[in-house]
Amino acid sequence: MAGRIFTTLLSVILLFTVCPAAGFSQEAQHAQGGADRLAVLWTSGDADVAHRVAFMYTHNAKKVGWFDEVTLIVWGPSQRILVGDKELQAKVKAMQEDGVIVEACIACAMEYGVVDQLKALGITVRGMGVPLTNYLKSDWKVLVF
Repeated sequence: MAGRIFTTLLSVILLFTVCPAAGFSQEAQHAQGGADRLAVLWTSGDADVAHRVAFMYTHNAKKVGWFDEVTLIVWGPSQRILVGDKELQAKVKAMQEDGVIVEACIACAMEYGVVDQLKALGITVRGMGVPLTNYLKSDWKVLVF
């Protein structure tokens, strides 16, 4: 598991080292005609992936201005760990306060019995098949953890 996290982090570091316009300059991104909207699909049931990779990048993508719009989609096993982990909940709240939109798949939430808990966290719980398809077919960048 640690090897997979290290490999993911190394890939992100290399991306910004080899291609600095890929994330550090919002102006450069707009000048190149690139999309400035990011959807992060968080499906992993591994809290370590959330704490050390997915949430770190998602939050900074909005807070630092790498993307104008950032949406975190909580889907599948990630829902179960989110409702049981106060530290992850605090990180989601901080992301929301900084402008990250957080949504969750209603079908998965119903299967896990966590609809009310997700809504209590201020997360929009709705069908996500069509919105995700729209993200994929448009100019949104989609990142999966």
